[in-house]
Formats: sequence, structure tokens, C-alpha cells
Amino acid sequence: MTPKELLSRLESKGITLEKMLDTALELYIGDEREKVGERLRGLMLRYLSDVNVQALLLSALLLEENFKVEGDPVNLVADELIGINIAELIGGKMALFNFFYYDTRKPGILAELPPFLDDAIGGFIAGCMTRLFEEV
Repeated sequence: MTPKELLSRLESKGITLEKMLDTALELYIGDEREKVGERLRGLMLRYLSDVNVQALLLSALLLEENFKVEGDPVNLVADELIGINIAELIGGKMALFNFFYYDTRKPGILAELPPFLDDAIGGFIAGCMTRLFEEV
């Protein structure tokens, strides 16, 4: 799967690269927002081409389409596991803290998404933000 194909699948659910960038930057505290946004865009595109990230994001998409749950039940942990794994795959153990930060605050598009996708996209954003800060 190419990053373009994956983005197309995500866009069919209302998840665009721009919305992910806006969501990531909503909790960003610091200067040079525009520069950070440009670097983050590059990181996101790079990790959208990673076969493991693709597999985990696609699993969240397929679960939303084929596994129906009412709301976001507290006993559902598979969604959290997908998000955690994406975050850690991209940003290592430090990304776990960022994942919980985004997961509890639910900025931007995360507040609008169903359970599997909000955690998968939250994990993706958290992992990319963590990697971004490690490269500074």
C-alpha cells in the first residue's frame, strides 16, 4: 500500500493529513509553529509509508468497518493497544506519554473519531511528535 492509498482510505473517514497536522499542533507549546508543522508533515508522510504503521492503521480502519461497539466501552482495550503500538513503533517508549496526553485531551479530529480510529490516529500523531522532538 502506498502512502497515497492509505491517505485516501483515511480521507474516506474524514481524516486528512491537514487535520492530523492541525490536531498535533493544537497541543504544541513552543515557537516556530510553521517550521515545526513543515517538519511534522515530512515525518508523517515518511511514517505513512512504513508497512507496520500501515498495517496498524489499516487494522483500525477495518475494525471500525467490521466490529461494532456502542460508544467507547471501558472494557475495550484493543483500540488502546493499537494506538500504543503505533506511538511506540514511531517514537519509542517516550511516545507512550505523548499518546496518553493526546488520548485524554482529544484535540481536533480525535474528538470526532470512533474508538479504534481516535486511538490509532492519536498514536500516530503522538509517535510523530515524539520523533520530531528527538530530532531537534
